[in-house]
Amino acid sequence: MIRRQEGRLAARLRKNPTPAEEQLWKTLRGRGLGGLKFRRQHPIGPYVVDFYCAEVRLIVEVDGDSHSWNLGYEKVRDGFLLDRGYRIVRFANSEVLREEEAVLETSAKACGVDPDAEPNL
Repeated sequence: MIRRQEGRLAARLRKNPTPAEEQLWKTLRGRGLGGLKFRRQHPIGPYVVDFYCAEVRLIVEVDGDSHSWNLGYEKVRDGFLLDRGYRIVRFANSEVLREEEAVLETSAKACGVDPDAEPNL
C-alpha cells in the first residue's frame, strides 16, 4: 500500500518533471519501449522512483545535479530497492538529453526487449 506522504510526493513530481524526465517519458509512455508499461514517479516503499516497469521489476533513474551531493542517501535507497529484487539503471540528465537513443537501447536491454519493437496496443 502506498503511504500517503509518498503518494503526494509522487504526484508533485509528476507535475514538475525535469526536461530530461519529460523527454524520456515521451518514449516510455504508452508502452513505447518494447511494449512494456512504465509508470513515472512511482512510490516503492518509502521512496519514489523516476520510472518503473513492474513486468520486469526495472527502475530507470534520471539523475540531476542534486544526486551528486547526496550519495549516502542514494546508496541506502538503492540498497533498499535491490534487497527487494528491483533492478536499477541510472542515467545523467545530460545523457538523456544528448544521447537518448543510447539511453533507450540500454533501458531496453535491461528489460530484455528489442528497443525497436512495436508497442502492444
